[in-house]
Amino acid sequence: MNTLGWALTLGCGLAGLGVLTAVITPRRLRAGLVGVCTAGTGAAGLVAGVLALGGTPFGAQLPGVLPLAGVRLGLDPLGGWFLAVTGGVVVVAALYRVGYAGHDHGPDGRGVLAALPVFAAVMVLVPVAASVSTLLVLWELMAVASLVLVLAEHRHREAVAEAGRWYAVLTQAGFVAILFGLVVFAGYAGGDSYADLRAAHLPAGVAGVVFVLVLVGFGGKAGLVPLHVWLPRAHAEAPSSVSVLLSAAMVNLGVYGVVRVGFDLLGGGTRWWWLLVLGLGAVSALYGILQAAVAADLKRLLGYSTVENMGLVFVGLGAAGVFRASGAPALAALALAAALLHVLNHAGFKALLFAAAGSVVRATGSRDLDALGGLRARMPVTTGLFAVGALGAAALPPGNGFVSEWLLLQSLVHVLPAGGVVIAVVMPVAVAVVALTAGLAVATFVKALGVGFFARPRSEPAAGASESPPVMLAAMGVLAAVCTGLALIPGALAPALSGAVGVVTGPSSGAFAGGVRLRLSGIASTMSPLLIVLALAVAVAGTALVVRLSAGRVERRRAVPLWDCGAGAPTARMQYTATSFAQPLQLVFDEVLAPETGVDVTPLAESGYLLARVAYRTRVPDRVENTLYGPVLRAIRRLGRLGPVLANGSVHRYLAYGFVGVTSLLLILAVAR
Repeated sequence: MNTLGWALTLGCGLAGLGVLTAVITPRRLRAGLVGVCTAGTGAAGLVAGVLALGGTPFGAQLPGVLPLAGVRLGLDPLGGWFLAVTGGVVVVAALYRVGYAGHDHGPDGRGVLAALPVFAAVMVLVPVAASVSTLLVLWELMAVASLVLVLAEHRHREAVAEAGRWYAVLTQAGFVAILFGLVVFAGYAGGDSYADLRAAHLPAGVAGVVFVLVLVGFGGKAGLVPLHVWLPRAHAEAPSSVSVLLSAAMVNLGVYGVVRVGFDLLGGGTRWWWLLVLGLGAVSALYGILQAAVAADLKRLLGYSTVENMGLVFVGLGAAGVFRASGAPALAALALAAALLHVLNHAGFKALLFAAAGSVVRATGSRDLDALGGLRARMPVTTGLFAVGALGAAALPPGNGFVSEWLLLQSLVHVLPAGGVVIAVVMPVAVAVVALTAGLAVATFVKALGVGFFARPRSEPAAGASESPPVMLAAMGVLAAVCTGLALIPGALAPALSGAVGVVTGPSSGAFAGGVRLRLSGIASTMSPLLIVLALAVAVAGTALVVRLSAGRVERRRAVPLWDCGAGAPTARMQYTATSFAQPLQLVFDEVLAPETGVDVTPLAESGYLLARVAYRTRVPDRVENTLYGPVLRAIRRLGRLGPVLANGSVHRYLAYGFVGVTSLLLILAVAR
């Protein structure tokens, strides 16, 4: 066994030790020890992923672990990329969770703590699976462990239990889709190892069915619309340290599943597969950021932002598939590189944003932006770190999200001259969607940062907030440093990213070259994030110097009261809230969002003509959820009401059910023969 194999073995061993520690250790030591073991699991995964990206081979077969099929493991640079991202997020989330201990689990917390290292270990092992049976077992273990973590506070809040139900139903529906798709694939291949699947020659129709099924399953895990409805609920209601793992690590594995099956095992397929992926990604990106823009719940806002960013990733995957099917490997490599780089960038800034949101929840007990404010003075470090993550999420330089979205746009604007009408129409629309989501993301995070942190406090908990413990701040500081590094010197990732992309597009398909400037392969385009940052710094410093010199030649300023038009000093009630800030956007996209509004008028008891109170209510529901899932839920409730009628306790009725059932079965068998 080589170094990579030993790293994975050590990671699994530390996860097992973490489970044992959660069960037997005293409560005062439990959280810290489990956090350290989980961080060790993540560190082992990070090391293994980096080794795989460097070209270290790995393969193992454990025939006695699973009945019949056994366990097959293998790791190439593509799996190494997702493994390294997952391992890095697990390390930081585990350390953050140590500082957050006592605030994200129930009175005992043994079950939640035991599920944490299990969740980390199976996420690390999913990219290492090399057979259908191994992948399916790990995928289901990941779903069960994450469900336990999401339900950590279900005894305290009904919304947590509701989020758990949505997550359980949709994740199991996705698992069934993956199961059917991969079982059909393995049946045609005559074996369930990835090597057998690559060598299989499926009929075009069967291959299309397999791809659609796995897209439904893996896309649901990544939060693609319309299968996204679990994500803003679960990510908002889960403990903050778990939200970091869900949004910055687990959703990425849905992307991995589509890339592995669609590009690697199925060989790329036909153009319509990837047009479907691109369309779903564009809809998810636009719908997710619209919902985030009008959300007043900070963690729900971040959850919808994850839907948006996963949509952008799938736009890149779809473009890569279309370009590959059209015979343009350079553009395919660039689009896939942009998608994989955005997976990493999103993991960095979204982990930081959820961690900062957890810091706010810990200090104030609230996620409502309309009730926050004033946190800049009381939580300056958290505010600064949230600003770093918000800059990345808004895709503005010098944020790390800017680089990957710039690469994505570069791949989309260079449309093939002979690509046909479909590409000539689809790619400009995709460019418009990416540009629109970037603009809406700016408005969304200006709202979150300005209203939640820089405005005046609107509640007593916000006014009395205090900074988080050093361990939490240190974990967030590591994430901020990673985001800064990714923003300034993304070229350092060029060799590793080229290796991951080369698994799909060929070993000679380098997407871009590094250095101070990013030089795109096959496209006459370069960009230097570091030089952009230096130019911005010089411009800001020059403007400040000019203002200072100009101020030195005028009369000395005097301090006078602010002119208030005779209305008195402004109060917190006179500021924009998150809801009012988003109102113009809500009006622009009224037909898409379909907000629900109402006015409650309460007259005085003495006279119906005199009003005691007028209350205005507004709510922006998830329109996809109401339209698609609402009728299904109502039908299920109606069927549930038939239960007492069908099962009323009558033995005669039950015997009649049995007689009708057996008779019907015999008739079916007789006709079938």
